[in-house]
Amino acid sequence: MRSSPHARKAGTARRLGLALVAVLPLAIVPHGTAAAGNAGGHGGSGKGGKPSVESRVKDLLTRGGDRFRDLNDNGRLDPYENWRLPSKLRAHDLVGRMTTEEKAGTMLISTFDDTTSRTVLDEDHLRYFIVRDDPEPKDLARRNNEFQELAEASRLGIPVVMTSNPRNHVNPSRTIGHAEAGGQLSTWPGELGLAATRDPRIVRDFAQTAAREWRAVGIQKGYMYMADIATEPRWTRTDGTFGENPRLAADMISAVVKGFQGKELGPHSVAQTTKHAPGGGPRVEGKDPHHPWGQTNEYPTAGSLAKYHLPPLQAAIDAGTTSVMPYYARPENDGSAPQLPKKLRYTEKQQFEEVGFAFNKPILQDLVRDGMGFDGYINSDTGVIGDRAWGVEHLTEAEQYAKAIHAGTNLFSGGTDVAPLLEAIETRLVTKKQIDRSVTYLLTEMFDLGLFEDPYTDPDRAQRIADDPASQARADEAHRKSVVLLRNDEGRGGRPVLPVTDAQADDVRLYVEVFQERNSETQTTALRKLIHEYDPALTLADSPADATHAYLHVAPSLAWSEDDTEDDGPSIELRKDSDTGIDSERILALQEQIDTVVLNVNMVNPWLIHEIEPGADAVLATFHTTHEAALDVIRGRFDPSGELPFGIPADLAAVERNASDVPSYDEGYDYAYRNAAGDRYSYGFGLSLGPDRPGPPRRG
Repeated sequence: MRSSPHARKAGTARRLGLALVAVLPLAIVPHGTAAAGNAGGHGGSGKGGKPSVESRVKDLLTRGGDRFRDLNDNGRLDPYENWRLPSKLRAHDLVGRMTTEEKAGTMLISTFDDTTSRTVLDEDHLRYFIVRDDPEPKDLARRNNEFQELAEASRLGIPVVMTSNPRNHVNPSRTIGHAEAGGQLSTWPGELGLAATRDPRIVRDFAQTAAREWRAVGIQKGYMYMADIATEPRWTRTDGTFGENPRLAADMISAVVKGFQGKELGPHSVAQTTKHAPGGGPRVEGKDPHHPWGQTNEYPTAGSLAKYHLPPLQAAIDAGTTSVMPYYARPENDGSAPQLPKKLRYTEKQQFEEVGFAFNKPILQDLVRDGMGFDGYINSDTGVIGDRAWGVEHLTEAEQYAKAIHAGTNLFSGGTDVAPLLEAIETRLVTKKQIDRSVTYLLTEMFDLGLFEDPYTDPDRAQRIADDPASQARADEAHRKSVVLLRNDEGRGGRPVLPVTDAQADDVRLYVEVFQERNSETQTTALRKLIHEYDPALTLADSPADATHAYLHVAPSLAWSEDDTEDDGPSIELRKDSDTGIDSERILALQEQIDTVVLNVNMVNPWLIHEIEPGADAVLATFHTTHEAALDVIRGRFDPSGELPFGIPADLAAVERNASDVPSYDEGYDYAYRNAAGDRYSYGFGLSLGPDRPGPPRRG
């Protein structure tokens, strides 16, 4: 919902079947770079729709003027090497050539960095790797190329698939102003910020831009994005969601999948692993299943699973997501209202099988595959074997692998030890058909991505694409559109506090302070420097006593690995002694001392702001958004259009009363915080500055 409480026109934002073709004469070409139409390509298409073909270790073959890689080095064009054939036929042929050990290795995905040994390729036969560090794009491309060369040199020349979690958003662990430094690609607002724009076109543009960057550096698969619904405000992974509304989240996740993958998977695509099935949002007291005490998914509200938590996942499936990741959690019958139709119930007496979703056949096979129409592969969450095997801890690791494979899991994240999986195969806990099915899924993806033709990339081109100012300009616009204006009181002379116009700037002495759990002083210094360089018309005050205005940036945080315990869930209270580590007393003191205070809260959870909000004169909600974007709103260069992707709770009682599986707007009680002007900070709320953005009366 938009609203225009004050009359002012905003200025322009400033910122930066398996039948082979007839046998033709073969020619063997010495190994080296060659391409069908596009020599030295990066996995793209050449002329006439033919793929670019590059080999650095094995020889190249020619047939009818086309080039092919001789990946098994036998001097013949085998079906799996023939890009003229459909991917599934090629995968079927290759599976028939692989040893049991090679198949097992392909079903594991492990972390990749500078210390990764070639042993995992040569001896363990792994082909999927997760890139978790962040070198310069050109260096990342070089390193990925080196590993592709090792893969090409192997017996069958099966390429590797490099995978990553999201890497195109503001990184809160970095110093302010350095988020676009070396190694960063175009930097967009966080997922909640993208949701706050309410614009799937922006998200589609983001995904297409990011996909181009990822393929340039040699990353072809993403562990992303989260289709979970944020129905519990204390959940420590709320910032990775698109908010609490299933329809909005479905629109966002659909745009993400289509943007990253395209109309169909190809050499331009980044394959998506949408997470988590069947929805990780119903977190009791915010506790996360990374811990034993947060291992359950409970659904206390009848029908909540289908109504709220499945629609975004269904949208991802409908958009063609290649893979789905189950969450660690296990569903629990006690505490859950009816959710499943009789045909999907585990037994007549039990609604759910109380095992982790990666081991849960009624959920993965009966619901996700048969019920929702998913025909891709299932990728487990990291460490689900042995570590977080909730509900099947009593099984051996070989038995856990078998249980997961029987449930429908095809790729296992988090280790390099193939021995337990080989044991499951050798002791016939799983069948050869089941293993071949999983490997066929995975190889088909590799063929579709063009990796068997050209897995290499040009490091210099990767750097140019990463540094493209046009990409960042579009990202900057998204940042501005993600800012939500929550309050804008009248100041002196009856004028609203915002915007601070150029005419007013001469009389402003701005005090700046950052509030977060750690490194607040360092971040404050960095923010002052950023403001000085970005907006030199503003005079900065060294102390509160010298200030007419204050810009207070409040950046609370929650870390699941530290903050929730067996007895208590994480706290979203803004206090120094809570999990967020925010010195609210200092904020209140500054609000008393300084005449005009602009409060910017990094709202990556629905924080309890009822103590610090009343003393501010203007309030912004941002979501891993750049300070430049917030400044453009404050200075009137951009009229804010963002809307809250979730409701902000009124107080602790509202939080503790909430049903963990229901969005705030359907809680059935007075959940949302109401400010002094009578506005409710409920889902969809947001103000604007000027008369050119008329809207209905403010929510509340």
